Amino acid sequence: MSRLLFNYKLSTADGGENILYHLSDWPQDNCRSASEQTSFRQGNSPDFNPSGGHNDLDCSRKSGSEYHESVLLDEVTHYLAPDNNKLFLDATLGGGGHSEELLRRGARVIGLDQDPAALSFAKARLSTYDDKFGAIQGNFRDFGDILSTIGISGLDGLLLDLGISSRQVDDAERGFSFTKPGPLDMRMDPDAEITAAELVNNCEEEELARVFYEYGEERASRRIASTIVNRRKEKLFECTTDLASLVESILPRRGKKHPATRVFQALRIAVNNELRVLEEALAEVPKWLRPGGRLVIISFHSLEDRIVKSYLKRCSRSVIDRPEWPEPKQNP
Repeated sequence: MSRLLFNYKLSTADGGENILYHLSDWPQDNCRSASEQTSFRQGNSPDFNPSGGHNDLDCSRKSGSEYHESVLLDEVTHYLAPDNNKLFLDATLGGGGHSEELLRRGARVIGLDQDPAALSFAKARLSTYDDKFGAIQGNFRDFGDILSTIGISGLDGLLLDLGISSRQVDDAERGFSFTKPGPLDMRMDPDAEITAAELVNNCEEEELARVFYEYGEERASRRIASTIVNRRKEKLFECTTDLASLVESILPRRGKKHPATRVFQALRIAVNNELRVLEEALAEVPKWLRPGGRLVIISFHSLEDRIVKSYLKRCSRSVIDRPEWPEPKQNP
């Protein structure tokens, strides 16, 4: 289900305030289901009634030549509140769907993505907005340094759409899918050094078990790690479906969810250092949002949720304030 988890205010150094929104969209088997509907736990946040329901991704498997519709498009646009000449950073540009809507409403957008394929696609898609849009390749953990390099001093809004895109899953050569044979890669940045195959084939059994348990919340982590270590003595893991089949032999399928889902999530997070990247990026946010600026974060699993919630609680206060009534005075 998609929902607004938190709505917070962050006090700035000059006495102003930023508004932080944390949205969550829970995928079904690594793909957001078109049958899932949007629901909100609004609290005291602005009124919002999405027209036409939830903008989910199309889960039908296509050729990979097109990006699916951006998730939570209406919600993101509403909470970022774009306006003429406001400056936004889409720190996870992807196919450019969110940026396109911000640009359409008159905002200026800087798009950031570590995936060169996504960057190329988004540049072509948004070429008609050249005067208000710029795209840069890079990891969003480095957004502060990148903005400084190009002479930006502050932002009116920042978007973090966490996790993996459907196009990356669709492309078997990227190695994210456990249903399509491909190299066991999982790097979001193709130039990064470590692949999932290197982790699976070289990590000690204890370390593999830790990765599966901490990053995938997989209860059978030790059993899976032990089986992997024994199997790789005979043959190293190179293909996604080889690893998926091994996990399925240990954990029989129950329902629609593939038994390898958590293992693949854990490896992807480890390969891309996703949780540390998120923590480092969040630490930079207060330095860059102008007074009245807005941060919108879309998370897709509980590990991301915990980091975001912890960050918001540390640096902000809830929008829903308890009124402080004056102390009753006794009658004279």
